[in-house]
Amino acid sequence: MKKWLTVLLGILLVVVLAACTADENAGEEGGGEDGEESTSEDSSVLRMNNGAEPTSLDPPIGFDAASWNVLNNLMEGMTRLSQEHEPEEATAENIEVSEDGTEYTFTIREDAKWSNGDDVSAEDFEFAWKRLLDPETASAAAFLGYFIEGGEEFNNGEGSADDVMVEAVDDKELHVTLTAPTNYFLNIISNPAFFPINKEVAEEDEEWFTEAESFVGNGPFSLTEWEHDNEMVLEKNEEYWDAETVQLEEVHFAMVDDSNTEYQLYDSGDLDNSEIPSDSAEELLESDEVTIEDQAGTQFYRFNVEEEPFQNEKIRKAFALAINQEDIVNYVTKMGEEPARGFVSPGFNDANGNDFREESGDLVQYDAEEAKQLLEEGKEEEGYDELPEVTLSYNTDDTNKSIAESMQEMYSQNLGVDVSLENTEWNVFLEDQKALEHQFSRSSFLADYADPINFLESFTTDSSMNRTGWSNKEYDNLIAQAKEETDEEQRFQHMYEAEQILFEEMPIFPIHFYNQVFLQKDNVDGIVRHPVGYLELKWATKE
Repeated sequence: MKKWLTVLLGILLVVVLAACTADENAGEEGGGEDGEESTSEDSSVLRMNNGAEPTSLDPPIGFDAASWNVLNNLMEGMTRLSQEHEPEEATAENIEVSEDGTEYTFTIREDAKWSNGDDVSAEDFEFAWKRLLDPETASAAAFLGYFIEGGEEFNNGEGSADDVMVEAVDDKELHVTLTAPTNYFLNIISNPAFFPINKEVAEEDEEWFTEAESFVGNGPFSLTEWEHDNEMVLEKNEEYWDAETVQLEEVHFAMVDDSNTEYQLYDSGDLDNSEIPSDSAEELLESDEVTIEDQAGTQFYRFNVEEEPFQNEKIRKAFALAINQEDIVNYVTKMGEEPARGFVSPGFNDANGNDFREESGDLVQYDAEEAKQLLEEGKEEEGYDELPEVTLSYNTDDTNKSIAESMQEMYSQNLGVDVSLENTEWNVFLEDQKALEHQFSRSSFLADYADPINFLESFTTDSSMNRTGWSNKEYDNLIAQAKEETDEEQRFQHMYEAEQILFEEMPIFPIHFYNQVFLQKDNVDGIVRHPVGYLELKWATKE
């Protein structure tokens, strides 16, 4: 099952030993009508939908898919995931690793340039990586830098930037020391959170990332137009060190948050790719233009354990067990997703070659009768005659709405509970969720790097990704031990035990594991959608 991760992790280990979540008119220009192919003048212009305005194009802040899709094509780190989903040298032309696996020396390409013509320097990386970890930056991605010695202490206010073991030895050499051997580190640093930042530009203009005119990148494309909440236009970056590989001249990103509208734009020729609306799934999934690919991630819901009634473990479990995940994927989303019985998605093999999901087992299962019993027991424990009002929050999207409405009906039928629904646009929703202002809210997780620890570290007490108010010392200790453990069998054992605790106390519950289902025009090729990673247009073509 999903052997891509087995291959990826094996390659990562070899590398280390040898040398780790709009506007309906957007995107309507160009193209033909009624599915007519684009004209030859449009052959090097790719038209896609980003779904929403990026949260931010500041690399440590734009920590979600809406930002990654754009950032990964405007910028580039020391490594980049290849067409085979393996980390390979990118801005770095050479990477040396110490025998004990804790020290990395990166040599930057002489021809690595910023889009404004400046040389990309080791100092740009040191500046960016320390800024990621700076508590004043308040990056949700900062935890990814905890593998670096001094990183966690700096981020927690217990150390300084000088204690972070990232050093620009000279203009082109960066030296990094890790807290422990991390065989997936080269995968981790392909994440946009580790992209460099032009230090000189950033010091002159703190808002350099907010408009096309001021944005400076080092990736395959440059940002030339940005009509906020409507459209972004990227053009081939002639300053990019590997510009000859890039075949597209332009990429237009629309920002349409309704899958039916997106499909209409695709059907009329105004988009080259589209998601499939759930109400048209049965018909469109039979199309020759459909592609289904793996994706490591989970759609789930968070309880705010600091708000009634979800301070009670039994009530949380009742709300989890009352949801029929099988019905949701079969009759609501209808995209061939796998119902999620745990949080870590399939595709990660342990030291004995066993898939993590299969080995950890089914940790949550629909059971309406047990849900009713748990609800009554929880109400009795809290002294409730009537359950306090419950509001389920989700970010605006037609599929999210359909799932929420189905859950609302299941709670009414299975628990006799009336649940209210509320929705807000993504950026507002995300800020409210981070501030624990939601009582019960929809969430999604897409893996940042190829290891189960990335899923599970999200729910440690101090994680910016927790967003539930839940805390468990034993869970925290198991995650910390897993990050330091060099014996793979023991490392996975720590993670198995941690996931068990997560579901014993149920601060979250999953709906389904993600896949990637989309329609794509026959004249488009070479778009890479990494199972663990980001949309990649470097190798894309359009005839």
